[in-house]
Amino acid sequence: MARALAAAGVEAVFSYAGRTDQPVAQPLPMRVGGFGGVEGLAGWLRDEGITHVVDATHPFAAQMSRHAVLACDQADVALSALERAPWQAGPGDDWRHVADVAGAVDALPEAPARVFLAIGKLHLAAFAARPQHHYLLRLVDPPGDLPLPDTAVVVARGPFDLAGDLALMRDHAITHVVAKNAGGSGARAKLEAARELGLPVILIARPDVAARQVFAQVADVLHWITG
Repeated sequence: MARALAAAGVEAVFSYAGRTDQPVAQPLPMRVGGFGGVEGLAGWLRDEGITHVVDATHPFAAQMSRHAVLACDQADVALSALERAPWQAGPGDDWRHVADVAGAVDALPEAPARVFLAIGKLHLAAFAARPQHHYLLRLVDPPGDLPLPDTAVVVARGPFDLAGDLALMRDHAITHVVAKNAGGSGARAKLEAARELGLPVILIARPDVAARQVFAQVADVLHWITG
């Protein structure tokens, strides 16, 4: 999205939360950090003379998306979302759908298992309720102290491929995969690897967000902005 806006000569700002130590460089001016809630975001939109907001955040960054809906309404700014379609199970997939992180914790077996916990670092503490398991974590940045007693950490940035994820799961003797239904192609390889290895996937559903204009393609968002 940022590349398309820059190529089209659209004046834009790329805003991100700043949770990643080494973010990917963007061809637009970058703004880092929160806005101070709905009122803060609405005020920033007014102060900067923003006319359009594109919510291209992660599908699980629900609070930011909800704030965008409310703030754009307050500031009378047009809002759309660039959203990846959720993953759909296919032949050979063994997916167990759960509503949230707590459901994923409950869906793990009582007997010790080796779990590829592919959910980022924000909700790791919830899995401390199941300390009998070994957890493989793949994170963008080194995590520091972890709330889980038995872990292996791989620091890597996607996109990932099937061959790499097959090797990763075999090397760590993984028995279960826990993932968020983020959609897209960059993180799907772990699901394809789980299918090939016959492993169950505990898949966390996306949180609900208020109704808004949604696009699936960058070109459609660009047309919405430029008319």
